Amino acid sequence: MIKKDDLTRIETLINNKKIIYSNLLSDSFGINCIKIITEDKKKYIVKYYRKKNSNFNAIKSEADNLLYFNNLNQKYFPFVHNKNSNYLILSFIDNNSLQPDKIEYDLLNAIVSIHKFKKKYYGFNFDTQIGGLKQDNTKSKNWVEFYREKRLGYIYNLINSSLPMEISINRKIEILLKNLNNFIPSNPQASLLHGDLWEGNILFKNKKFVGFIDPGTFYGHNELEIAYLTWFNPNFIKNGFFDEYNNIINIDKDYKNYEPIYQLYYSLLNVYLWDRKYIEDVVRLLKKIKL
Repeated sequence: MIKKDDLTRIETLINNKKIIYSNLLSDSFGINCIKIITEDKKKYIVKYYRKKNSNFNAIKSEADNLLYFNNLNQKYFPFVHNKNSNYLILSFIDNNSLQPDKIEYDLLNAIVSIHKFKKKYYGFNFDTQIGGLKQDNTKSKNWVEFYREKRLGYIYNLINSSLPMEISINRKIEILLKNLNNFIPSNPQASLLHGDLWEGNILFKNKKFVGFIDPGTFYGHNELEIAYLTWFNPNFIKNGFFDEYNNIINIDKDYKNYEPIYQLYYSLLNVYLWDRKYIEDVVRLLKKIKL
């Protein structure tokens, strides 16, 4: 149920059209995500803070992020109808829970179309969000430095500042961070990334790909995104997805050696944002890295 004050402000942002239906889809990280239907039968997604974060405005960040894709004419993302610092009004992408059980080529082509945008730096024009958490996108021309300081080391330090993991786990991560230049490519081509490309942010309707939501964009190594997809390993990227992607955008022959290092970042994010049970996954990945 939308509070009366919020209802009034939202209706103002949609040209004073009366909202006749609303449904709370999620309330993660202090942000309400609501589907609404207006009196003219139009459907929208509305995001706003239930409990505002004074340190970082993920609503504004997502709005700017989606506008970036809108301006690139990336039709796979919601259209930003209106926004301010407190509310974000998006187009509704019709979807359901029916996912394909094999490779989905429209999805493959959509990912490739994003990754084909290139830059000569890693990072982005502004900080973006992942799970409501700020991603520092300060630009760098050194991928190892960027990944160590702005991604892997950053989330590791956040965990340590709140509730550290076991000493044996931390020692291995610290060894990895110190010697990261020996594990991952030093200067891969910087590609545009969705930034939070797991199956929950990929929408399907009756087993057909229909769009992406919740980006946390930056320019980085495209294989970081591939590693995230294969970490969860949903059916729609099995049976040939990896090879089909490789036929269009080449994946390094040593990729499998550093794949778990890229997956470790997302595993640590889940430890910090969601559940300490993901520490078991951190341990498994560190074993694969042979630390």
